[in-house]
Amino acid sequence: MSFESLNLIEPIQKALQAEGYTQPTPIQAQAIPIILQGTDLLGCAQTGTGKTAAFAIPIIQLLAQKEEDRRGRRKVRALILTPTRELAIQIGESFEAYGKYTDLRSTVIFGGVKQGKQSDALHNGVDILIATPGRLLDLMAQKIVTLAYIEMFVLDEADRMLDMGFVHDVNRVLSALPKKRQSLFFSATMPPEILKLAGMILHNPSKVEVTPVSSTADTINQFVYFVDKKDKSALLLEILTNKAIETVLVFTRTKHGADKVVKILNKKGIKAEAIHGDKAQNARQRALSNFKSKETRVLVATDIAARGIDVDDLAYVINYEIPNISETYVHRIGRTGRAGANGTAYSFCDAEERVLLKDIQKLIGKTIPVIEDHPFPLSEEAIAQAGNIPKSKINAGPQKPANSSKNQKRKWFKKK
Repeated sequence: MSFESLNLIEPIQKALQAEGYTQPTPIQAQAIPIILQGTDLLGCAQTGTGKTAAFAIPIIQLLAQKEEDRRGRRKVRALILTPTRELAIQIGESFEAYGKYTDLRSTVIFGGVKQGKQSDALHNGVDILIATPGRLLDLMAQKIVTLAYIEMFVLDEADRMLDMGFVHDVNRVLSALPKKRQSLFFSATMPPEILKLAGMILHNPSKVEVTPVSSTADTINQFVYFVDKKDKSALLLEILTNKAIETVLVFTRTKHGADKVVKILNKKGIKAEAIHGDKAQNARQRALSNFKSKETRVLVATDIAARGIDVDDLAYVINYEIPNISETYVHRIGRTGRAGANGTAYSFCDAEERVLLKDIQKLIGKTIPVIEDHPFPLSEEAIAQAGNIPKSKINAGPQKPANSSKNQKRKWFKKK
């Protein structure tokens, strides 16, 4: 299937060609026709499947085909609600790219920065608004924005929205929306509380599920290193001696942990930056821009800050710390292997984290191969101190990466 077969209007076709897109991803091929019919949609898709374009393209087409009363300033007719600033900016860039040959205007609003420019954009009039909950409610309270004319509403990353405690904010936004509207609901996972929220928002929706819930893409090669907590930084430095790793996204559980890793890497002459909630918005955007341009080799992120990081051809992700929530592992490694590309995900697992690894493997339905041949193996003393279960109970036996030998694995640690 090609984008041409989806009956898209000429301005969107032209924009897609300019972006070099010819083949829609599965979520796009299934969702775009449904949305163009005016039907509500429940979309279950893991990160990296192209779901932003799956809703952005038909929204642009539907709004562009409707004659709007241009008397007075433009009214906000489409609202995309998303949990983080980074994701909002990414979505805004997508709307600009796909809609650049139409007459539509879009803008992004989020907290953490002064509201002046955002207020000015709204005052000048926009058709499409991409927003995080807090700033949206703030500007609504100031009567700078109204949702009275919304025709299309998108709740994106619903599971993360709930994880971040935005359920009450979402309900307040819902109460301000017109009853008659088209609603689109996207989530990477579908636990009962998410389905309950979807039931409150959607009316007789069509469902699109492009991959099994909580699965990892087959294009991602996953490996685990068992390593003592104190040796994780040394293992990271050892892996980074491989010059083939041009850029890598590293995940930590805490903001303090992210800053600590950056300090260690910079001290060793490796350009690294952190992205987390304590960083100012301009610093976060600068770090992301530097990473995309490969000026920064290592971007160290916490989970909330990393949601929405979209880097073309990102080949490597490292879980410096195993996440406490199994589903978070799926989101993390989904930063690589996007839209059919290949990627590699390494996880550093210390003695206390082995139970978390077991939960992850249960969730994704596969055993993650173990790379044993490295300079910092997990000590039996650390296992005993953690009171943890034996390695043999977690994995039936260590597995070697496909088509690799001991000598091939040693190449990772050969200094060049």
